[in-house]
Amino acid sequence: MKKIYPDAAAALEGLLFDDMHLCVGGFGLCGIPERLIDAIQQDGVKGLTIASNNAGIDNEGLGKLLRSRQVKKMIASYVGENKEFERQFLSGELEVEFCPQGTLAERCRAGGAGIPGFYTKTGVGTQVAEGKEHKDFNGQTYILEHGIFADVCLIKGWKADKAGNLMFRKTARNFNAPMATAGKICVAEVEEIVEVGELDPDCIHLPGIYVKRLINGAPYDKKIEFRMTRQRADA
Repeated sequence: MKKIYPDAAAALEGLLFDDMHLCVGGFGLCGIPERLIDAIQQDGVKGLTIASNNAGIDNEGLGKLLRSRQVKKMIASYVGENKEFERQFLSGELEVEFCPQGTLAERCRAGGAGIPGFYTKTGVGTQVAEGKEHKDFNGQTYILEHGIFADVCLIKGWKADKAGNLMFRKTARNFNAPMATAGKICVAEVEEIVEVGELDPDCIHLPGIYVKRLINGAPYDKKIEFRMTRQRADA
């Protein structure tokens, strides 16, 4: 099966349609599939429901799709530093389903494992639990959360071989691993593609069976959400 595509637009060809559901890896600006996000913006597909930890920042990452009004609903754990996300939510222009961070990761992992739902204590007694099934186990209350399974999942990796076996680098692993399994088709962008056999099998984080399409998105600029500095101490 051909897995390597020349660019993001080619890798997404035939996969995008209005009102589709996407799972997108990354945390803030760390480990986000920015080339694929740019291709979605250029395609103009609308009415998107996106499950992701957050929506980037203004004009970066998923923030670009918010700015171009392509997103109908966000399933996220953090509004964070995205003022446009905040504005659209408060004005009622954007539907938002807030989900505790660990629960969001587990919902994606569950979806990828074919588990339709699970019970968790997280959120019991808060607004998160409103409208959800409650069940007692051993004298303690849990709420039912549903697994997330998307039409397409988009992830960012560090290295991959030509079979799609993939490695993440440090904290960029974040949501990418569970998101990768939670869709009918996983499209990945990486910084380097090597020959099969060049990656240490013990260091592979995501088996190639999950990755259906792959691009080399390098080179990347390292974007920083908050640049914090201090005055240099006198010698």
